[in-house]
Amino acid sequence: MFINYNSNPVDAKSYDTQRLRDEFLTEELFTTGSVNMVYSHIDRVVAIGICPKEQAIRLDEYVDKKAFGTDFFLQRREMGIVNLGGKTEVRTQSGSYTLEYLDALYLGKGEQEVEFTLLDAEHDSALYCLSAPAHKTYPSKLITQEDARKVDLGSVENANVRTINQYLHPDVLPTCQLCMGVTHLQPGSVWNTMPAHTHERRMEAYLYFNVKPSQVVSHFMGEPEETRHIIVRDKQLVLSPSWSIHSGCGTQNYSFIWGMLGENQTFDDMDFIPMDKLA
Repeated sequence: MFINYNSNPVDAKSYDTQRLRDEFLTEELFTTGSVNMVYSHIDRVVAIGICPKEQAIRLDEYVDKKAFGTDFFLQRREMGIVNLGGKTEVRTQSGSYTLEYLDALYLGKGEQEVEFTLLDAEHDSALYCLSAPAHKTYPSKLITQEDARKVDLGSVENANVRTINQYLHPDVLPTCQLCMGVTHLQPGSVWNTMPAHTHERRMEAYLYFNVKPSQVVSHFMGEPEETRHIIVRDKQLVLSPSWSIHSGCGTQNYSFIWGMLGENQTFDDMDFIPMDKLA
């Protein structure tokens, strides 16, 4: 497990390219047959890449109990999962769930014996998990692609036609603080979230995917008057603190999983930045 410490925006102004990448980007979250974890002090978020192969993977076997101070990972946490690979079964002490590609699963506080098994050996597995501290137990629930709440945004003129699929969202199911969804940009569109915004009350995590090997996404971050960029490739993760904008522009259309946690779950609680203020 890699531990990521919070960063001060005053310090971030002086970071060079490598320091920016070290602080905010996770390049290798997915390893076949294993579990990779990033524990960030930004709102205590935990990002996990899980890739079962021949053998099932039990989550708690990869968790440092001392780091979390609990008997099992979800004792005081909730977690969202989005499947980016072949059909996979997620089994817990209370039930089992089958996730097809781009299905999601919410696991509530207190779930134990979480285990992942790849059911489709012809495809690689890739499960992206995001976890937040939780104060209450809500029921675990499978959310398929069809169950997600869909919001169409953008225009051809602004090269940002996109569909937002809201999976973990107050209009879909209750959670303590975690929100997650998937955004797909349409062919010919390359921009997400521009004009940019911050939300002082929440952090956000972006996992980019559907980025072809010959393509990249420029992820823009930083304070509005001190923007920086990070070059991002397929299945790479950017952690965005509350003081930072978070926007991307690709060399081709792409997709990304967004996740948020913090003071509230109000989706439009954003401090928009006028275009003439960006620098």
